[in-house]
Amino acid sequence: MNNIILDLEATCWKGRSMQKQNEIIEIGAVKINDKGEILDEFCEFIKPKLNPKLSDFCIELTTITQEEIDTADTYDTVIERFKNWIDLNESYVLCSWGFYDKKQFQKDDALYNLDSNWLEHHISLKHQYAAIKNLKKPIGMGGALKMEKLTLDGTHHRGIDDARNIAKIFKTNILKWQVKK
Repeated sequence: MNNIILDLEATCWKGRSMQKQNEIIEIGAVKINDKGEILDEFCEFIKPKLNPKLSDFCIELTTITQEEIDTADTYDTVIERFKNWIDLNESYVLCSWGFYDKKQFQKDDALYNLDSNWLEHHISLKHQYAAIKNLKKPIGMGGALKMEKLTLDGTHHRGIDDARNIAKIFKTNILKWQVKK
């Protein structure tokens, strides 16, 4: 089975504007087999449909530039490449740090009238990690890296870098995750 460790970045505004819908602007993912071997990586930017101009807050938080977004393809095109990269015909599970990523995929699929069935094989590593470590409540990726004595590599809030860091946590605990096969 392929474990797809993923992290998304999305449009955002200072003060968490509830009047604007977040849209994915980056998909970062690492494909890991059951032996803990990294097989491949995926990283693409996405041009938002509703709010194609990034806020200054979003650019500062993610370090993703307006130019990178302007030259990117739209979600419907990128998500097809991502699903082909996953290879939905093979056994896979989507693994993210919390449920936000799955929910954001569902919102963007709905925005483009796409089927979300491919998301049913998903687990929250954040919540499982809390159970594995007997924590009272889930912790952030940075806290988990510290608990595992692992370093944060790359830029936090960049999809591919966060996916790589989550992959390190995943590999450290590879035999402990509860994955439906």
